[in-house]
Order: sequence, then structure tokens, then C-alpha cells
Amino acid sequence: MKVVIMAGGKGTRISSVASDIPKPMIKIEGVPVLEREIECLKNQGFDDIIITVSHLGNIIMNYFGDGSGISPITGKPFDVHIEYYFEKEPLGNAGALFKIKDKLTSDFLLLNADAMFDVNFNRFAAFHQEKGGLVTLFTHPNSHPYDSGLIIADKNGIVEKWLAKEDERPKYYRNRVNAGLHVINPKALELLDIDVDSIGKIGANGKLVKIDLDRQLLKPLAGTGTMFCYDSPEYVKDMGTPERYYSVCSDYKAGRVSGKNLKNKQKAIFLDRDGTINKYVGFLRNIDEFELLDGVAAAIRKINESGYLAIVVTNQPVIARGEVSFEELNEIHNKMETLLGKEGAYLDAIYYCPHHPHKGYEGERPELKMDCACRKPKPGMLFKAAEDFNIDLSQSWMIGDGENDIKAGINAGCKTILLSDKHENYGQTITENSLIEFVNDCI
Repeated sequence: MKVVIMAGGKGTRISSVASDIPKPMIKIEGVPVLEREIECLKNQGFDDIIITVSHLGNIIMNYFGDGSGISPITGKPFDVHIEYYFEKEPLGNAGALFKIKDKLTSDFLLLNADAMFDVNFNRFAAFHQEKGGLVTLFTHPNSHPYDSGLIIADKNGIVEKWLAKEDERPKYYRNRVNAGLHVINPKALELLDIDVDSIGKIGANGKLVKIDLDRQLLKPLAGTGTMFCYDSPEYVKDMGTPERYYSVCSDYKAGRVSGKNLKNKQKAIFLDRDGTINKYVGFLRNIDEFELLDGVAAAIRKINESGYLAIVVTNQPVIARGEVSFEELNEIHNKMETLLGKEGAYLDAIYYCPHHPHKGYEGERPELKMDCACRKPKPGMLFKAAEDFNIDLSQSWMIGDGENDIKAGINAGCKTILLSDKHENYGQTITENSLIEFVNDCI
């Protein structure tokens, strides 16, 4: 699969770090970020690359050449094939795509050169091919969803809405952000009716004709059934500001960048919901009763920073009992993600069991009244998460406030924490008063 890397940005926000080189050549632990990107791709078999350049692009071209040479820094061969498209005039962040579209004859990866990433691209590409859409977005939660564009998708991952920063957003929303990595079918480029020769020239309105990737090419595909989300907790971080650049450097040095690649075994902290994340009110049916416990956002933020995945696993029999709809439960979870996001914390995934084994409730849903494999204390939700994210359960924790949580963790082979100020013994590894105490003591 061909790879297109967009490396034409000026990097004005990060100029205080380096103003005399293009942003993709800024070094992470002594090696340009673009070189680290290319190495990640090459190691997975993606060695046919087109780089679009403009501002100080000659520095990139001189450094990498056609990809057949040796890195002047590491002394290792690049071992890839590189072509370039040089933008003499600003074309927008997607204009160059249309200039090189004759070279794009099948699905291709489209990546930003100013992000640090280490992801399993073969897994990403396989997902795209399985879905058969025109575009697949690499999406993830982040620590600042309140000022990021949001992607809203259905349960099958089909993108329904693309909310840019300036768009009005719902009161509560899932923390799902486009990470700037895409798999695109070339047919998507045909949907934008534009004269390729006009790009980079003065249009009828007296302005330079440019193409914006998000607003002109991708956003219009929302709601058409042809664009999908690939949700992953793998490391992708924009390093466009000094603060984010230094954060990336710290993460790389600590091993968090490569460690989050799903080819590697992951560690997770599984969290019960009611009584662990939010105040316990019995069977929570009303979204207005959802309220985060004190210190929970700070604790989950520390989990995020530690390299552990933060994954909710919760029994929700209110669905089977007919007391809450799937849509209402999703909105409750959207409120949870929104409140956490406002404090810089995020969840990597949420799993819930909608089943209930006992019958006889007015309005119950008979198809969900069963003895399932996912309802805690059974470990089905933990096993599903382990399959989805390549988790080593023996190196993971299950945290909850009740016996079912502890038994589920034990049944899955996890270490366990009971959150309680009493002296119950369900076989838990340790007991803590609160989630933040556990994080401070053990993470």
C-alpha cells in the first residue's frame, strides 16, 4: 500500500523550538520525527512513499533523497522508495493530493508529518479493507476533546457527523477525535468537483484556490455510509506546539510511544462504573443523577499518563429490565466522557453488559433476559477487551466497589482492588478507600 505523508506545513506554532528547519525535521531524542515515522512504516512493510513538501522542503529532500541512502544520524539505511511533490504555491493541506492523484491507483495511507506515532498500520489497513468504505479515520480519545474536532459514529463505526472545532456540539459527547491518520480509496478524490489545474491559482473570487482535507474532502462524507472510524488507544500525538513537543519527547524517552503499539502486550486498569467512577445511586436510570466521585478525573488522568489503558466494564441490567434504552445509556456514558474530558482525562474503551438473568419485570426486553458470559462476576467483558487490545490480563488490575467486580477480576486472572472503607474480603489483592488513593499508592 502506498503512503502519502503531508510535510508542507510552516510550523509557526512551534517556531520557538526550531525556526530554521521544517517542522517534520524537529528531533525527538536526536532523530527527526519524520525519520521515526518512516522507520515505523518500513518496519511494517510500507516502503512506497510520496512526501508532499513546500516550506523549507529542500531540507527534507536533501536529507532523505529517494530513500535508498543511509541516515546521516543513525547510520542505518532508510530502505524505502521516496518520491516528492513540491508545492511552489500553497495548495491547502490536501491540494497536493489532487496533483498526484494519477499515482494513487488503490487504497493508500495518508499521514501528517508533524505527529509522533507508533501504530500497527497493518491492523488499520485490514480494518479498512474489511469495511470496504472510501475512507477510514484513525480515531482515539484525547485529553482536550473540548477544543478538538469530534467524530460521531454509530455502533458499527460508520461516521454520522464530523464536528469541526467551530461547529456547535451536543451537551454531552463521546471523546472520539480524528488523529490525522487515514486510509483512503482514490475514488474519494473524484467526489470533489474541482478542476485540478485551478488548484494553486487565483480563482474567480480573487483568492488562491486551496483544498482543505477535513472540511472539503472528509467532512462531506459524514452520513453517507462510506466513512468509518478505527478506534485505537495507540500513540498518536500532534507536536505542533512547544508544550506538546516536550510532552512527546518525555513520552518517547519513557517508552510510552512504542509501548502503546498493539503489536505489544498492553496493561489495563479495568474500572467498574457505579460507585467507582460515579456516585452510587442504586440502578442509575436518570442522566441527571450521574455525578463523578471526587478525585476520579485526576486518578484517571494519572492512569492515562502511566501507560495503562483505562477501560470501563459495567453491568447494566437496566437495559434488559426495560428501564433504560441503549440510547439513554450511551448518553449517560457520553456525559461521563464529557465530564472527564473537561478535566484532561479519558477512557480508552467502555464495555457494558445489557443482560439480566431474572425475568418478571414490567417492560423487560425478553431477548436480553439470559445467563450470559459477560455479566460480572463472569469475566467476558475483560476477555473481550483483552482480545480487542492485546492485553496481558496478568499485568492488569480490576477495580470496583463490590464482590462481583473482584470475582470478575480474579476469574480473568487480574490483580484486584476493592474500593471500600470496611473490611470485606472477597479475595482482592488490596483494599483502598478511593481510586485516587490506589493510583497514588500503586501506579
